[in-house]
Amino acid sequence: MESNLLGFDFFMHKKLLIIGYVWPEPKSSAAGSRMLQLIETFQYRDYKITFASPSTKSDRAFNLESIDVEESAIALNDSGFDDFVKTFNPDIVLFDRFMMEEQFGWRVAEQCPDALRILDTEDLHSLRKGRHQAFKEGNPFDTGYLFNDIAKREIASIYRSDLSLIISEAEMEMLKTQFKVDESLLLYIPFMLDKLFEGAFENFPEFEKRHHFTTIGNFLHDPNYDAVLYLKETIWPLIRKQLPKAELHIYGAYASQKVNQLHNPKEGFLVKGFTEDVNTVMQQARVCLAPIRFGAGLKGKLVDAMQNGTPCVMTSVAAEGMFGVINEHNAIEDDPQEFADTAVKLYGNKTLWKDQQESGFNNINDRFNKTYYQKKLLACIEKTNQQINKKRLNNFTGQMLQHHIMQSTKYMSRWIEEKNKSNE
Repeated sequence: MESNLLGFDFFMHKKLLIIGYVWPEPKSSAAGSRMLQLIETFQYRDYKITFASPSTKSDRAFNLESIDVEESAIALNDSGFDDFVKTFNPDIVLFDRFMMEEQFGWRVAEQCPDALRILDTEDLHSLRKGRHQAFKEGNPFDTGYLFNDIAKREIASIYRSDLSLIISEAEMEMLKTQFKVDESLLLYIPFMLDKLFEGAFENFPEFEKRHHFTTIGNFLHDPNYDAVLYLKETIWPLIRKQLPKAELHIYGAYASQKVNQLHNPKEGFLVKGFTEDVNTVMQQARVCLAPIRFGAGLKGKLVDAMQNGTPCVMTSVAAEGMFGVINEHNAIEDDPQEFADTAVKLYGNKTLWKDQQESGFNNINDRFNKTYYQKKLLACIEKTNQQINKKRLNNFTGQMLQHHIMQSTKYMSRWIEEKNKSNE
């Protein structure tokens, strides 16, 4: 893509500060891939980008400096951040998840009041939390679970921000209808993916050359561990009953002892752990399984499967926000027996398998077009920046929350900072 993604000079020589909850790990999580997609978008407009985070960097963290993004370690409850952000003087600050806006938003507002404050929610944490709680209690999910304490913090963060990026259409609708958030504060930006060209499909292994089932996911994420446990205890025995020689290959970063203990070669249940090359893993498998029972946002494993021509059987929670209008080629089942039966049918029916593979290719190109959403994001940022004073004036709820939260968070942070000094 050429650098003149939009025909204006607003973005030239601008500075972006990203405050990350964690350092991006694109090979470990969809969140890491999402962050690199956002960075790429701003780089097309020649932004000077600094990524700062209070978290500890793991060995799997992406080397941001290799793509000309400056890295900076920052600390929670430390006034040194004030000097740091004031010196950098960013035009835009992007908060990676609401927790970072809570911690640093008031400092940015104090030191750089003219900076545009953007929140990337990643997914609605309150939705994931509420679904998890309902699941644990064995109850249907409803607004009683949705309107939890995390929701109060998350929605407040959305109001304090000038713009919030929402990754799922389902979550956009929930914010507008359930939480009554004004649409002017929200922008739907899903995964931004390269177009899949038909010629590339020819290099993928055909139906006959693919074997077994696979699933993948970061095991620090509770929904992924639960899905593997659900497979182990309920779904996989139903599949093996019909396909006694089939294997399930399970991949994911940060597999703990409780995950590795599920490994059982006699049952064809093989915990493989972290993989450096998800594309090869997906292309070797015939069918991907995603029995997610709670969670939020978009599921990176479904994108990995579709990009590599691997049909997937999934629950409705896994499919949420991925497909728009559901058609007959989407294998979505919430009943464990029907899930298993659909997986077996897809595994053995080449025509059905090819149909779903093609549907996945089309879905990537139709719903996650990188060029379209990059332009949409940059255009919205320009418009928001041009109208920032009016927009903030019209967002009285945000002003109110900024006033009160700034004071309470500010003095709590100051107290913690002084307490830390006294303990040194």
